[in-house]
Amino acid sequence: MDIYKIARACMLMACMSLFFCLASCGRQEQKQEVVVYTSVDDIFARPVAARFEKLTGIRVKLVTDTEETKSTGLLNRLIAEKDRPVADVFWSGDPVRAAILKEKGVSAPYRSPAGKGLPDKFSDPQGYWTSFSTRARMLIYNSEKIPPEKRPLSVLDLADERFKGMACMANPLFGTTSMHAAALFQVLGRQGAERFFQDFSANGGRLLASNGDVKNSVAKGTCLIGLTDSDDVSVAVSQGKALGFVFPDQNGMGTLLIPNCAVLIRGAPHHEQAKKFIDYLLGPETEKMLAESSAAQIPLRPGIKGPALFPPIEKIRTMDVNYPELAHTLEEIMNGFLKEWTDRNS
Repeated sequence: MDIYKIARACMLMACMSLFFCLASCGRQEQKQEVVVYTSVDDIFARPVAARFEKLTGIRVKLVTDTEETKSTGLLNRLIAEKDRPVADVFWSGDPVRAAILKEKGVSAPYRSPAGKGLPDKFSDPQGYWTSFSTRARMLIYNSEKIPPEKRPLSVLDLADERFKGMACMANPLFGTTSMHAAALFQVLGRQGAERFFQDFSANGGRLLASNGDVKNSVAKGTCLIGLTDSDDVSVAVSQGKALGFVFPDQNGMGTLLIPNCAVLIRGAPHHEQAKKFIDYLLGPETEKMLAESSAAQIPLRPGIKGPALFPPIEKIRTMDVNYPELAHTLEEIMNGFLKEWTDRNS
């Protein structure tokens, strides 16, 4: 009888040990994951995430947004999930959305040691986001219908009479066009920026759903000039489309840069894995990888070889904007002039 009791006790102990082992393994397996929301195109973001998985063994659950509502859709989702966060990291395609998350209390400060060497002016001074690897806002034109000597050179040329009925841009309530609108309000002042948008519509300018639509419309000749991002330009050139491109306002207010941002979500379920992913994003190898991709992003860190298609950052006259303040500017115009203007012209 005692033998049976001892056997049952041993079996019970073995079962309990197995249970705790499985539970521990389950927790460990659960920790080996990081949830990343990103407004960067899936085709560019996924190879970067895959390399992180290979290097660390940490699985990346990548959640992307649609082209038409890029940044805005995920931004609203992050705000809605504030009290019970699902995401660990927001890999933003621009600093404006990162600044809004700081304002809403969604993000947490994190000064990654991997950010050393990146210029401070593009990042949050309190460490709520760190910028790396940039795109640029660019003018494009149909190279079959507009000769190089007559190409647009300034963003303001979108409203010039010589391009009447030929110009297009994406809806300025979304994505990088909204950031560009806020930057114009900073640099030109309220009066100058409002005049530009009013002149654009009076000149027959067209609003399209996305930057990709702008690229395609100009390549087809439906519009002859437009405003889009440098990654769209790179893809179009690689596809042999009839597009010329210009870094705008090189003799004036300069070209707007749109750096990526790494944001740690407050209360991230996988906190340590989130910091590891941010460290990885901010490293020189990621900037090199994005420069070599079809996105042709321009490294912010000196000494990293950039894409062959575009000049290095030190040779581009850049627009002098206050990146941390862009969110305030955008919020103001989104609830006023820009919303009203877009509604009238859509």
